[in-house]
Amino acid sequence: MRLSLNVSAPRFTLKDVFGRTIDLASYEGKRVLIAFFRHTGCPFCNMRVYTLQKYREEFLSKNLEMIFFFESKEKTILNSSFHKGVSPIPIIADPEKVWYGIYGLEESARKSLYSHLTSFIQMAVKAKLNNLPVHAMPDGESINTIPAEFLLDEKLIIRELKYATHLNDRFSVEEIRAFLDRKSFVGNTAT
Repeated sequence: MRLSLNVSAPRFTLKDVFGRTIDLASYEGKRVLIAFFRHTGCPFCNMRVYTLQKYREEFLSKNLEMIFFFESKEKTILNSSFHKGVSPIPIIADPEKVWYGIYGLEESARKSLYSHLTSFIQMAVKAKLNNLPVHAMPDGESINTIPAEFLLDEKLIIRELKYATHLNDRFSVEEIRAFLDRKSFVGNTAT
């Protein structure tokens, strides 16, 4: 079941692939982008991580932290020099997709097929030109996982969400900046 706007984000205390305890409650007072990705070889996801990394310092300066979930196993993520280089942004491995379910992510062969037919080659070339991994799913990940992103306010309330309609459907940098430029969410309380 999909999550709604203006509700508290489901809380978690999990180890990331770098061995750190990531307690969502400890992010209170900051804004947070929680992004759910597919597998470590997905060019759509790796280009998205690459893009978000480029804006990390700007986002930090505006009090935004990021937390990334991948459906790949921890060992697979750590075998990728690209994904190891994402630290200090937490990456949480969720191969059983427990948190994917809690956050309402979907599986859709139709949406995945559409993206693969219309933009996979271009995205794979773009990823390769940026030295990003592009490979098959090594650990039984699902080709049908559809990404999602959540923007939380300082009280960890979901203020913006994007359940992807295709594999390239994510918040634009401009949308994230607009969220960060909002001074207050007063009057919109969690239900």
